Amino acid sequence: MRPVTELAVALGIVTALGVVVASAGSRRQRPEDDDVRRSTYLAGPHGARAYAEALELLGVRVVRLRERTTALARRAGSGEMYAALDPSAALSPLDALHLRRYAANGGRLLLAGAGSVPAMQCFGVAVMPRFGGRAVLEGDTLRIGAVLHAAPVAAPRRGLMLDDGSAVACPPFPVSAVDTLLAATDGEPIVLRIASDSAGTAILVADGTLFSNRVLRTTAAGELALSLAAGERGVVVDEYHHGFGPSGGMLSAVRRWSVSSPWGWALWQLGIVGVLALLAGAVRFGPARRVIGRRRRSPLEHVRALATALAAARGHAVAIGLLVRGLRRRLSRPGESVRGDPAEWLAALAHGVRTPGGRTAVATLQTLTRGPADADGVRRAALAVEDLWQEMKP
Repeated sequence: MRPVTELAVALGIVTALGVVVASAGSRRQRPEDDDVRRSTYLAGPHGARAYAEALELLGVRVVRLRERTTALARRAGSGEMYAALDPSAALSPLDALHLRRYAANGGRLLLAGAGSVPAMQCFGVAVMPRFGGRAVLEGDTLRIGAVLHAAPVAAPRRGLMLDDGSAVACPPFPVSAVDTLLAATDGEPIVLRIASDSAGTAILVADGTLFSNRVLRTTAAGELALSLAAGERGVVVDEYHHGFGPSGGMLSAVRRWSVSSPWGWALWQLGIVGVLALLAGAVRFGPARRVIGRRRRSPLEHVRALATALAAARGHAVAIGLLVRGLRRRLSRPGESVRGDPAEWLAALAHGVRTPGGRTAVATLQTLTRGPADADGVRRAALAVEDLWQEMKP
């Protein structure tokens, strides 16, 4: 084998092995590994499932909140900490107002990441990106992507006619103490604990990656993140702003819309009216109506109609023959052949007739079957057949 051929074969084998290894690695990779949401439902490197499981091992009850922040009003006084771990969808100013009210009533907050900035501004803090930042924690160097700094004072905003209040600035929170739990190498704070006279506490974290599964398992940030909620009775983790809202099918969604929208109520009313109309049309009031009685025609009436049709077509002899054959078929025994000369059958029938009218009818048929026929002959044959049938029918 030539060297060029050997080189081509070797390259082909290496390429095939590379394709096999790449396909095997992609099969082992789970879809959630590419999900960057800091959700406790995700076990990928960017998720926060390890944080929730570690808290449960420490005896902290973890509750996943899949509703809006308005649900915190029902949990006021429960002694639980609300945690927004780097929300994928940023908190709204209305959410910030609800969280401030929760903290003012003695609740505790854990706000992390840039998605929590609207609520952090209630405490006078905002998040500033810091590329290439470093922090040293127990001899371990952590990579930091953001730090905390003082939030700018919001300019007064003039309300518009259609203003729903969603852009109203959060009132300043009364702060009694501020503690720096983690700072960057240049002194900028990364984790702050802010307390107030109302016993409410807010822990603000600039970089939400401190709660990710990968960082918790590979760095010393895990101990710090767990210490922020280690002594709590329970932690309510916000999953609504990660896209895990209330689940339900199309039927439940249509039902909720129908009872909350005027158009839905209109459809309900139309449906009720339609059902009532259907019931009113289906129920019969009073006795049943008598239908018109319809009496079935006798075979002789059909024979007479057939005779009339054949007479109209100038088939008088054929009509008379069919009348005689039909009478013979009705008077014959089951299985007996009706073929043969009708004259012989009429001659044999004449011996079995007992009344003069019957003998006259047989004689009329014998005469009409031998001679030329006309319309009157067809009529006379039909009458004779009817007389014989009434006399000799079984």
